[in-house]
Amino acid sequence: MKNPVCWVVLTGISIAFIQQGLPVRSQGESQSDNKQMDNITIRQGETLFLSCSQGDFVTHTAWLNRSSILYAGEDKWSVDPRVSLVTLNQDEFTIKIEDVDLTDEGQYICAVQTSSRPRTTSVHIIVQVPPKIVNLSKDLVVNEGSNVTLMCLANGKPEPAIVWRMLSPSDDSLGSDNEVLEIPFISRYRAGVYECTAANDIAVDTQTVELTVNYPPSVSDGRDVGVTLGQRGVLECEADAVPEADFEWYRDDRRIFNGFDGIEIEDAGALSKLTFFNVSEADYGNYTCVAINKLGSANTSIVLYGPGAVQDGNSGTSTVFTPTCLLLIVLLQLLLKF
Repeated sequence: MKNPVCWVVLTGISIAFIQQGLPVRSQGESQSDNKQMDNITIRQGETLFLSCSQGDFVTHTAWLNRSSILYAGEDKWSVDPRVSLVTLNQDEFTIKIEDVDLTDEGQYICAVQTSSRPRTTSVHIIVQVPPKIVNLSKDLVVNEGSNVTLMCLANGKPEPAIVWRMLSPSDDSLGSDNEVLEIPFISRYRAGVYECTAANDIAVDTQTVELTVNYPPSVSDGRDVGVTLGQRGVLECEADAVPEADFEWYRDDRRIFNGFDGIEIEDAGALSKLTFFNVSEADYGNYTCVAINKLGSANTSIVLYGPGAVQDGNSGTSTVFTPTCLLLIVLLQLLLKF
């Protein structure tokens, strides 16, 4: 048993030391002096020093945390390794608590017994905790048109404020000042990285969520290509889709495969190329590119034409004017003069 000649008796917030053989003062005799110090605010993880003045003729001293004795004189009663004695003399009684945590918050009392009467000094410790995001929505993959809810929960003291914003691509119009961010009927343009920020007077914690929006392919209008016989010709097809589209090429109703009749098909992300290394008369005609993913498909037509064809824009169709057609046009113009 530690310090067998000294006990501490707590009655409410009053503290008196009873020395073995020392008579206890009755009510009406000299009362203890109680002093309340200003609150001390400290951040979690920092080191706390608690000190009180002694004065002359001190016989016993103690530091207490609520109902637990930390130190009685030089004797350590606390089993917490973070607590240690710094100074104990006629002028000062100081202890140290390292790596302060939220559980250390509360009232501390320094009790001093002099030759005439006891004296107590109390102080309330407030522990501030930096914010920490403890529950965040996982990265999401949704289909276009879905309703999306992002959640961000954080701990801290003072209670942190939560802010959501669209980080990449940056969009200040989309955000929230609370734990939940609601995005109804999400479009492909709302895909990106979203940032949750938890902030209080101590610090800031940030984490991100990546939101992927799936949507069916849309294909750019095909650009018709004119190539001389024997030359190299390339038809290009570009599709916007998430997930990326797979491409198929057709000549009329017949699918074209890579290596078919010396034709090469090369897919690279959103672009597919159909390459003719030695264009022949039989290669001229209409080709269809089809882009497909799990949500749908889209297609466009592209014409490969030779020097004798005149293109009608990029519509994927061609009109060929033969010498006979030209003769009929000339005759028609002559008849209209008469």
